[in-house]
Amino acid sequence: MSLKTFLFVAIISTISAHAQTTQQRVRQYRQAQETALMDEYRAFLSIPNVSADSANIRKNAAFILQMMQKRGISGMLLDGPTPGTTPAVFGEVRVPGAKKTIVFYAHYDGQPVNPKQWAEGLQPFVPVFITAPIEQGGKIVTNYKSGDSIDPNWRLAGRGSADDKAGVMTILNAYDALVKSKIPLTANLKFFFEGEEEIGSTHLGEIFDKHRDKLASDLWIIADGPRHVSGKPVVQFGVRGDVNMHLTVYGPKRPLHSGNYGNWAPNPAMRLVKLLASMKDDNDQVVIRGFYDDVVPLTASEKKAMASMPNMEAALKKELGIAKPDGNGTSFVELLMRPTLNINGVQSANVGAMAGNIIPTKAEAVLDLRLVRGNDAARQVGRVTDHIRAQGYQILDHEPTDAERQQYPKLIKITQGTGYNAQRTPMDLPIAQEVIKAVQTTSPEPIVLSPSSGGSLPLYLFEKVLKANVVSVPVVNYDNNQHAENENVKVQYLWDGIEMMAAVMLIR
Repeated sequence: MSLKTFLFVAIISTISAHAQTTQQRVRQYRQAQETALMDEYRAFLSIPNVSADSANIRKNAAFILQMMQKRGISGMLLDGPTPGTTPAVFGEVRVPGAKKTIVFYAHYDGQPVNPKQWAEGLQPFVPVFITAPIEQGGKIVTNYKSGDSIDPNWRLAGRGSADDKAGVMTILNAYDALVKSKIPLTANLKFFFEGEEEIGSTHLGEIFDKHRDKLASDLWIIADGPRHVSGKPVVQFGVRGDVNMHLTVYGPKRPLHSGNYGNWAPNPAMRLVKLLASMKDDNDQVVIRGFYDDVVPLTASEKKAMASMPNMEAALKKELGIAKPDGNGTSFVELLMRPTLNINGVQSANVGAMAGNIIPTKAEAVLDLRLVRGNDAARQVGRVTDHIRAQGYQILDHEPTDAERQQYPKLIKITQGTGYNAQRTPMDLPIAQEVIKAVQTTSPEPIVLSPSSGGSLPLYLFEKVLKANVVSVPVVNYDNNQHAENENVKVQYLWDGIEMMAAVMLIR
């Protein structure tokens, strides 16, 4: 072995040993505090956090402020110029001599809930442990009480347990573990917890613009979304954009007997499903003109990262009961890098026991357009709108008048939700490489690197307003049922998440 090689190996070994020692100290702190950490987290999850529930959303913000105060972090609420803006919770720790500033992001609001859809014994805002996912035969741990040992393979079920109060929990406890373990911090740390992410981050740009000096940084770390399907930690360098379209197709002004009026009165449900079917071909490709035209190709390093990602398609097909996926043979990871057109839901009259033999008055659908780098939300919505117009529809932004009903044979109302574009950070940036190294120190196996997640966050605003570098380090299990009933987080992944966030806090 040459002297140069020897010195390189020695340096790497020293760094690895130091990282391992730090990780062990963080783990020891967590193990000593497990019950207290989980009691606090369960109290946090007990506060309803549906985005539209402003009173409870503010209770969540107040709880986070208490969490920060308890850990010695100076905290405050950041609002925007629009009255009634849901506040972001901000905290800051300055480190003498630090040359970098890192901001850690998570969101504390959650998706709407329908308690009737949750499994028997589960309630969205009464967090309980379950032995495994309910869909896999998991049972509620009925005899657990505070102070009992916690099985790391259990799941904690409740709305927000994974998406995304887990981000708040792991970030703040990572900081606490470092401080209480007397591990010197190397960077200035800031904390930013948003309360409007699940409704499109409506006022996030305003908050950024108003407080841009306070939010200046070298790097933002996003603790949101799931780890890789393989269970391995993943570092993601981008997100898809997202925008919704609400479609309403109109039929007769009142519901009609399907025998007396069938074949004569236009059926809006039939028209809507035909319209939706016209948007894709038999190979699952969107046929809307220009839909894929402005996609920015992946770089060589991004393609290399994708080629190294574990292939989990066989396991996913079995778990989800899918014989043949969409995509006409294109790989799962490649499809995540393409724009999508998804039907979130379709509704018209009743089904099941309440079904009647009628021609309904209207049919509704919500489309979810996921965007990749190069797409523009307004432009993509325009392409879909143009396609609908080409199918013979008169497009409205209001309920049709009697005059419009008489004039136009095919009527559709289209409204657009709040949308935002995709974002991608170059993987070869030096500071991005530092994040990779830090997360790798917490895993005995090679971590997964992904150019982009399949999900969406308004990270383009971080670049546009704050000129920030953004990297995502997810912590929760992929099968967490986020946005759906029986949401859950694997306990061990919370513990792992604390170690990952602590490692990132120590990058130099």
